[in-house]
Parts: sequence; structure tokens; C-alpha cells
Amino acid sequence: LKLQLVHLFEFDITSIGMNLLFLALALPLVLCEPHVYFKEEFDSSYTDRWVESTHKGADQGKFKHTAGKYYNDAEKDKGIQTSEDAKFYGTLAKFSPFSNEGKPLVVQFQVKHEQSIDCGGGYLKLVGSDVEGKSFHGESPYKIMFGPDICGSSTKKVHVIFNYNGKNLLIKKEIACKDDELSHLYTLIVKPDNTYEVLIDNEKVESGNLEDDWDFLLPKKIKDPSAKKPEDWVDQEKIDDPDDKKPEDYDKPKTIPDPKAKKPDDWDDEMDGEYEPPQIPNPEFKGEWKPKQIDNPKYKGPWIHPEIDNPEYKPDDKVYIQKDIAGVGFDLWQVKSGSIFDNVLITDDADYAKKYAEETFKKQIEGEKKMKDKADEEQRKKDEEEEKKRKEEEEAKKKEEAEKKKEEGDTKADTEKTEDKAEEKTEEPQPDDSKKDEL
Repeated sequence: LKLQLVHLFEFDITSIGMNLLFLALALPLVLCEPHVYFKEEFDSSYTDRWVESTHKGADQGKFKHTAGKYYNDAEKDKGIQTSEDAKFYGTLAKFSPFSNEGKPLVVQFQVKHEQSIDCGGGYLKLVGSDVEGKSFHGESPYKIMFGPDICGSSTKKVHVIFNYNGKNLLIKKEIACKDDELSHLYTLIVKPDNTYEVLIDNEKVESGNLEDDWDFLLPKKIKDPSAKKPEDWVDQEKIDDPDDKKPEDYDKPKTIPDPKAKKPDDWDDEMDGEYEPPQIPNPEFKGEWKPKQIDNPKYKGPWIHPEIDNPEYKPDDKVYIQKDIAGVGFDLWQVKSGSIFDNVLITDDADYAKKYAEETFKKQIEGEKKMKDKADEEQRKKDEEEEKKRKEEEEAKKKEEAEKKKEEGDTKADTEKTEDKAEEKTEEPQPDDSKKDEL
């Protein structure tokens, strides 16, 4: 019995040890497993998840399912494309609500402006449970707005807008977006330490601290309201040189009478008044005289208003948190349609997002470039042939006109010769009648 108890005790200890070892090995894998809140590759079933808005009525444009002109795989690379010019677009997909508290938030998607976009948005929005697809529009509340926006040559930027306490806060930095005809990948990473990164095509283009780059909170420092610039403070760096005097012959009129002008012969002083010659710029005019500037000996430099701690400033180490993220949508206005959106991903793992981009975006962009390069080369050859044909036709036309002109010239010359011969024949000397009589 004692022996059996010893064996049983040894077995239990061994089993517990093995279980603890298994848990120790498995737990990091479980904890490191990425959480994918939403992923959309726009296969044939995408309409089961996405609802198009009807809020704008007749002004609401329709999305179509296509890979566009350039792609790597005609089926796998299909996305949703804006298809009507000068229209509003809205479409929304809902998912189980979540909060990014205590973990990263990664938002990633592709957009391809193959229409050479002139003015229109290419961004997405994360929304809460209270927003529905049919009524989704520009005034619908959102959590985050992220992506490119283009309008003319002055606006080519990436929007990063957070909603905080009911206010939409724009980033204080300028992030340039891409504006060519190929797909580009936009990634936003928001971290629990209140930092962020923006990537384009898997390359970091901007990063920083949320509190520094957005006006989430009131400023930590404010100007001291009790501080005033001293009355004797001199912040004028230069002054007029008191020893510099204006030359006596400096003042000359700006214009003078034209010395070459003469009174017209038909000028009547009684009827037209006293004649005054027109004015011309005076070559001796030097403009307004100003004394030379010298360093001000009393200059103290610019006065800097002292700052104090802002009594209304309240720190918040949770400005990164967005609660009740329950949907993602595209709410756009485009003058020229043709933008294609694809491979939308919302996760808590930046490494997973990067790997996913290598499996999707990287392959797709390689195929797009090959197709576009081929199309550009074919177009180049076509343009060269058309240009060659145009020049040949132009040369042929010039040659034909020259030959026609030559023929007209030859005909005219022949006519003139014929007329000259006729005149010579008419002018032949006639026999003298007096000599006839003599004969």
C-alpha cells in the first residue's frame, strides 16, 4: 500500500509538472496571437457585409466591383470602385464592437486612384454602434478618419483625425499622400503609450506623440497674464543714422515734361487752352530719401512673454482610447470617379498587418506596375506611330501643295508665252503701199 501511494504521488507530481510546462510554453503563443477585428478583401460575397448609403438620393454614387485597369490577379485584386463623376459615396460594414484600451490599434487599407484624381477623398472612417449604413454620410459621427485627400495641386495630404470628447481633432503636421495611378497602402498605428505611426506602402512617413501633434488637451503652459513688457524695453533692432543727411540736390520730381514734345500745328490756345507737353519719367528721380540704418545701442532683443503652468490643464494618459468601435466605412465626394479600395484590415498587431501587406499589397503592386509599364510602352509606340503618320501626311500635303503651286506657275508661264507670241505676231511689219505703187 505504501509503495502504491508513493507511485501515485510521483505520478501526480509528474502530471502537474507537465501541465505547468505546457501552460508556460503555450501562454505566450496565446497572448501573442493577433486579434483581427475586421478584414475585407472584397471577394464576391462582400455585399453581405457592406451596406451602401442612400442618404444623398440622386447625388449618391454607386460602387462597382472591379480590379481596374492594372492588377496582378484579375479576381483576387478586385475592390470597390467609385463609378460616377461628381457624386457622393457612402458604404459601411459593421462588426462586433471593441475598445483598443490597453492594446495597439492598427488600421490599414489600399486605395488606387487610377483615374488620375483631380479632386476627391480616399479615406476611411471608424464609427460606433449608433451609425447605420443606409444613412451614413458626411455629418455622421466617427471615431477616427484616416487616409489620403486630394484637391488640385494645393491639397495632397493624409488625414488623421481623432474624435475626443465629441470634437474632431486634426493632426497639426502635414503628411503628403501619393497621387499616381497605382495602389498605395496606408497604415495607422495607435499605441497604448499615446504614440502613433503613419506608414505608406509599409514605410514609416510620420510618428510622434498624440498630445503633441493633436490638441487633445489644454496647453500645459500659458502666458503669465500678470506679466507685461517693461515700458523702457527697446525691441527695435535698427534705427536711423542721426549723422546721415539728405543731399541738397536729392529732391527731384518723379516726372518731367517731355522735351521732345511739340505743340501740334492745329493747336488753338484760345479754344484748347495753354498747351502742356505730356509728362515722362524723370531719369534723375531717386525716390523717397531714407537715412541709413545703424544698430540700436539700446536694443535689448525681442521681449519673451514669461509662461506659467496652466491651472486648467488636466493630464490624460488615455487619449489614445476609442471605445465602441463597431464599423468601418468610406464616406467620400469625388469630382472624377475611379478610385478603388481594397484589403481593409483592423487589428491589434502591427507585425501581422505588415505581414498581411506583404502577402497582398506587395504582390498586387508588382503586377500592377508590370501591366502599367506594358500599357505605357504600347501607348508610347502608338503615339510615335501616330506622330510619324501625322508628319508623313503633313509632308505629303506640303509636297502636294508645292507641286500644285509649281503646276500653276508653269501654266501661268505657258499662258504668258502664248500671249507674248500672239502680240509679236500682231506687231509684224506690213508692206509699204507706196512701194507697191512704185512697183
